[in-house]
Amino acid sequence: MGGKGRVEPIPGEPAAVVECGERVLCIADYHAGLEAALRWEGVSLPSQADERRGHVLSLVETTAPERVVFLGDLAHSIGGSRGDEREELETLLSALAERVPVTLVKGNHDGEIESLAEEFGVTVTPTDGIRVGGVGFAHGHTWPSERVLEADVVCIGHEHPTVRLEDEGGGSRAERAWLRGSLAPEQFEDHHDTELAIDGELVVFPSFNDLSGGTWVNVEGQEFLAPFLPDGLANGEAYLLDGTRLGDYARL
Repeated sequence: MGGKGRVEPIPGEPAAVVECGERVLCIADYHAGLEAALRWEGVSLPSQADERRGHVLSLVETTAPERVVFLGDLAHSIGGSRGDEREELETLLSALAERVPVTLVKGNHDGEIESLAEEFGVTVTPTDGIRVGGVGFAHGHTWPSERVLEADVVCIGHEHPTVRLEDEGGGSRAERAWLRGSLAPEQFEDHHDTELAIDGELVVFPSFNDLSGGTWVNVEGQEFLAPFLPDGLANGEAYLLDGTRLGDYARL
């Protein structure tokens, strides 16, 4: 599929509509079953599985995509999904299968998801991502492939970017954020040991699951999770979910 790629965040939502020869609803870091994992750590929270599923289905309804792409970490358990997590995934994928094709760009938490995905007709990509038209999709825990990097726009998750904002009274709050900037070729050419035709944009998606924590991108001493960040992002700017442009994330 041809055509220049375009990524448009949905105002107020941790998701975007991507135009890449087909209309895609793109979501990163769903982390099904996260509450069950937190219970093992002594944190008791009621399950938000129904709310998460309803949120996705409402976005499908309002954006009318031709495909849903999960940018990795659809599951939370690094091994196979069991118990509450598996039930959540089965219910979600069953509901989506009735409405729209689904692709999962495999993340580091999706280790044994293939058999479950196959049951519901979900396409699972390699961990170095996939390119559709002018857009590359990767999770971000490993290096994207050369073909993905040469797209007009590269979408990744994994990082869960978060900004700390301070008010006039000295209080602070954390907000999920988007990061957008140019791909810096040197980082990726060094890794792949070849010259690449990189001249595109990198978009780092916020986590869809608001319980998953993240990288505080404007706090000194915080380390990025992706092996190519922050050096692979040039002129990176942060945006809140409501579209507010914060500017250079490192200077907030």
